[in-house]
This record gives sequence, C-alpha cells and structure tokens, in this order.
Amino acid sequence: MSGARTLAPFGRRLAEVTAVERIGAYALLCALDADGPADPAPGQFYMVAAAERWGAGADERPFLPRAFSFARAWPRPGGGAALDFLMEDVGPGTERLIALGEGEGLWLTGPLGIGFAEPEHGRPLLVGGGIGVAPLLCWQDRLGRDAEVLVGFRSAQHAEAAGLFAGEPRLATDDGSAGRHGLVTDLLAEELDTDARATVYACGPPAMLEAVRVLCAGRSVPCQLALESGMACGYGACFGCVVPTREGYVRLCVDGPVLAGAALEVVA
Repeated sequence: MSGARTLAPFGRRLAEVTAVERIGAYALLCALDADGPADPAPGQFYMVAAAERWGAGADERPFLPRAFSFARAWPRPGGGAALDFLMEDVGPGTERLIALGEGEGLWLTGPLGIGFAEPEHGRPLLVGGGIGVAPLLCWQDRLGRDAEVLVGFRSAQHAEAAGLFAGEPRLATDDGSAGRHGLVTDLLAEELDTDARATVYACGPPAMLEAVRVLCAGRSVPCQLALESGMACGYGACFGCVVPTREGYVRLCVDGPVLAGAALEVVA
C-alpha cells in the first residue's frame, strides 16, 4: 500500500478561525490556512493549538498541540486552504479549541503523515466510528459522493455528524436512538457477506478497528485503517505514537496514521 502525502511547510504557522459550528455532540472548527498547502491528502493530520490561553495558567506549562485529521479542505484562489476539523470536548485542550471565536488565531503544523491510497480491489467502502468519521469525509469527497459509507455513534446526538456525508450513509448507534441498534461492524459484516469485492477504509476507536481488521482478514478483503494515538510532536522525534506491525515498530505520525490492515497482528 502506498498512501498519499502532501509535504508540510517547515515550522508552525498561524491560521485564522472563521467559525465553530455545533454538530450535535461535536463541533466543527473552521480555519483559514492561508500559508499552508492547498491540497492535503485525506487521512493526513495537523498538530493544532490555540494561539492564546493554551495552557493551565500563567505559572504552569502550556498544553502540547493536539493531533487532528482534517475533515475537509477547500483550496483558496489566493493560495492556502480553508480547513475543517471535527472535534469533541473530551478535555481541557479540546474544550479550549471549541471555545475559539471567529478571528482568533490557531497554530497549525502540517499536513503530516501518510493518508489513504486508491482502492486496491472492488468498490470503496468507508467505515467510521464516532469522531473517527472525520478523515472519511474528505476521502468521500475525493472518491465521489457514490462511495458507500457506514457509520456508528453512541447516540442520536452524536449521529448528527452523519449528515456531513453526501448521500445517505448507513447508520448504527449503541443505544438504538438513531439508525440500527448495534455496532457499525454489524453493518460491515452484512455488506461484505453480500458483496466482498471491496476495499475497506476505516477510522474509529481501537476496538472497532480491530473488529474491522478481523472481518476483512477473514474474507480476504483489503482494508486501510486510520489509527489514533497520542502524539507530542507529529514528525517522528518523540516516538510517542509507536505501534507494532508484522515487520516491526512504526511511528504513526510519519509511517501512518493510515496502515494496511494486513500489516497488523492486532489493533490494540
């Protein structure tokens, strides 16, 4: 598998927040990256930090930047791109990012890592869980609105993010408050049992990705998994995002975050 990569400019740069929109339980942070690349590859990510009040107080250490896959990117006529990031308030860093207002500064480093590769076999089948749907939005934009999408969320409030996709994605929720009562991997098993001629693209929590990997391996279906990991630097220096593969350890920030399912013994 050879995924796509757009090289990042050296160093971090200041982008401008243009909006923060609530999407059910999530927030869509929109920013103007005037000095960055116009064409980040779906599956790549940025290291993101607020320009001000990014820390626990004047006498304490600042937060580390947070790694986010971009959800969508639009090239600007004058250069750069307008970027969307889908976020959930899960701690002080994301709380601060979601609280940003129009015109405030956002430090960006990226795009980083290696994104998705073109389908190896059959139709593309996109599988997302929770906040992991973010990189699949721009991948569907690249593949075309007819690319099939399966998504799973905790509840109907979280499932409002399904409306960001084109067409009508198949939906499952943990509590049955929207779509099928069950897991997105239940939907995937049905799809592959009906027609296994597919290349699966997945992003979500580790347990979901492991279920996707096992389902695809049992049917000889190629899959590409966008893994998540805590990252301190984003460019391979800290080794904080190392994961084991069949050929040894790799750093997700430079060798991923998209890895072939066949390269992994297990997603932990």
